[in-house]
Amino acid sequence: MQLSHERPDYAWVLRGADGRHARVNDRVLDRSFALAPDRLLEDWPGPAAATALEPAHMAPLLALAPELVILGTGSRQVFPAAAVLAACLTRGIGIEVMDNAAAARTYNVLAGEGRRVIVALLLAAP
Repeated sequence: MQLSHERPDYAWVLRGADGRHARVNDRVLDRSFALAPDRLLEDWPGPAAATALEPAHMAPLLALAPELVILGTGSRQVFPAAAVLAACLTRGIGIEVMDNAAAARTYNVLAGEGRRVIVALLLAAP
């Protein structure tokens, strides 16, 4: 059997995530951030917990006009306030909420398909 290493045709690859850290390309991040296939938003003002997330936190993500936002809420799935979900849904942008590990896997599949997707990961402060 021949194996080949596939290289994605986008700049930023999410290699893994848990509740405290994420690996983007070869960098380890430990603060909440957002990622699109062509952009890393390290300065995204996302809080460490989903319960503190507000609609205003979604504005930088929505400005990139994604078709879907994947929200990773740490080591377990925690739904944010309905107003946060509505910030996306009222604009016709889908939003999926899951734990960070599942969010990373889902993002990689969709980005690999060429979809306009953004993942926002909430990371607990060390």
